[in-house]
Amino acid sequence: MAGLVDVGIALLPLVVIAYLMVGRFWPATRAMPVAWVVAVGAGVIGWGMNAQWIAAASIVGFITASNILYIVFGAILLLYTLKRTGAFDAINDGFASVSEDRRVQVVLLVFLMGSFIEGAAGFGTPAAIVGPLLVGLGFPPMAAVVVALTGNLMAITFGAVGTPLIIGMIDIFGSVDRIATEVVAQSAYAGAGDSQAAVAQWVGDIAVWAASYHVIVGIILPLIGVAMMTRFFGEERSIRPALEVLPLTLFAWAAFSIPYFLTAYFLGPEFPALIGSMVGLFVTVGALNAGFFHPDEDWDFEPQEAWPDHWVGEIQPGESTSGETTVATDGGQTQMSLVQAWTPYALVAVLLVVTRVVDPVNSFVTMDLFTLQWGDILGTGLSGSFEILYLPGAVFIAVHLVTIPLHGMDREEILGSWSETIEKVTPAVIALLFAVATVQIMLQSGEATGQDSMLILLSNEMANAVGGAYPFFAAYVGAFGAFLAGSNTVSDILFGTFQYGVGDSIGTPKTLLLGAQAVGGAIGNLIAIHNVVAALAVVGLVGEEGRVIRLELIPLVYYATFTGILTMLFSYVLFPGVF
Repeated sequence: MAGLVDVGIALLPLVVIAYLMVGRFWPATRAMPVAWVVAVGAGVIGWGMNAQWIAAASIVGFITASNILYIVFGAILLLYTLKRTGAFDAINDGFASVSEDRRVQVVLLVFLMGSFIEGAAGFGTPAAIVGPLLVGLGFPPMAAVVVALTGNLMAITFGAVGTPLIIGMIDIFGSVDRIATEVVAQSAYAGAGDSQAAVAQWVGDIAVWAASYHVIVGIILPLIGVAMMTRFFGEERSIRPALEVLPLTLFAWAAFSIPYFLTAYFLGPEFPALIGSMVGLFVTVGALNAGFFHPDEDWDFEPQEAWPDHWVGEIQPGESTSGETTVATDGGQTQMSLVQAWTPYALVAVLLVVTRVVDPVNSFVTMDLFTLQWGDILGTGLSGSFEILYLPGAVFIAVHLVTIPLHGMDREEILGSWSETIEKVTPAVIALLFAVATVQIMLQSGEATGQDSMLILLSNEMANAVGGAYPFFAAYVGAFGAFLAGSNTVSDILFGTFQYGVGDSIGTPKTLLLGAQAVGGAIGNLIAIHNVVAALAVVGLVGEEGRVIRLELIPLVYYATFTGILTMLFSYVLFPGVF
């Protein structure tokens, strides 16, 4: 076991982040540079990192942050493009035509549409798209961010067409000889062929267990999103209005979960979120249009004059920068159709799927020609890359360009959308750069000195402390990784092999622990610093990160705790014979 001093040093950057942002309500733009300085000090004093490794780790962090900023920039650019053309007004009217009840809108936009966007793109794009849509409908921006971060949790494990499991587990486990050999030795995977195929088949089973945890624990996820809104942003400050739409939330959960689980079982980890959300949205909207599940009375927020100041930032709820919901035609200005208004977002969804699942297109957008690569940074062996065409930011910008003639934008509208985008993205730059650089220093501290990194040391100490009770904490470990890195994929990379090793040492099924890890990686996205910053940036509320994180701890604790209980039950009672 490591000494208390080492544990304390490793914890220090995390303690500073928690104290400044959650305890003191510091904005991430101030807190994250301080955390980076503390992480540098911890790396030098506790791990003997030299300036070369600290600089290289920080550069990797800056490159990763640039990838995220590219996505956020594109998402905000498309948002302001649609606001300028009046498409946002038409979209708002369309959802209002299904139901003007805010609770119904949360189920449709956050749980179902947000899950589709997550399944197609990942990278925190659901909050970047859905949050502004909710604000356009008249939601307080703070409420929009809180529910937008919460509602698509079931989809995150399978986000970006299964990237967390494909990259975070199949690729990683396939490169670890000991794990690959042990998987091939299992009778269930012996006939798969080579070790890589066996590992892929095994990770497919992990995906099924992860989907099982999600389906069971997520039964009240749509209700949680609605309840967070009514309890903290409603006039009554009560969950009673949320309970009134319980039949709708259960129906939406079932419409999503059945195809979601069946897809994981029969097709693997790429498409559960995409297919589950598409089917769920079609079925749920159909049921609502047929007259089912509508509340007796519409629920809405109290008048804006009664809202606390921190609920609203630079973007006013329901504001329209266009003045009219119109589009240019040869005959002048006419009412924009709902189809035309939605076309840009439909193009985003189609392009994201095509660039990820159609092999010739995927090969083209990931060519070296379109990738900025920095290998062996400062002689450390670390590397970073920026995929210009593959990242979702490219899709958003491309759709912006298509929207210009599609919606008849003039020069003033185009320049206005770009200037507003730059203005909104700028406050997030410092926070994101230093947040990811801090994480990279903690990650690379072990590589620099040939010992366990700060993160692995903390995880080992946790496993030693809890022993056989560890399965209960497996999801929390996954959430911890995503909290730091803001990525389910990175969490799986960080802690997947660790969870496998713990399963070996305490004699519990490794497949079940890794299923909990995959779920935990999704849970941690609720409070991941740069996810929260990005979500706040698109609604003009950068600086309110601490308030959002406090509220998101509620669904996080529920989801991680019940996933832990299931993992214990599955590991020791129901399925102890699983590999």
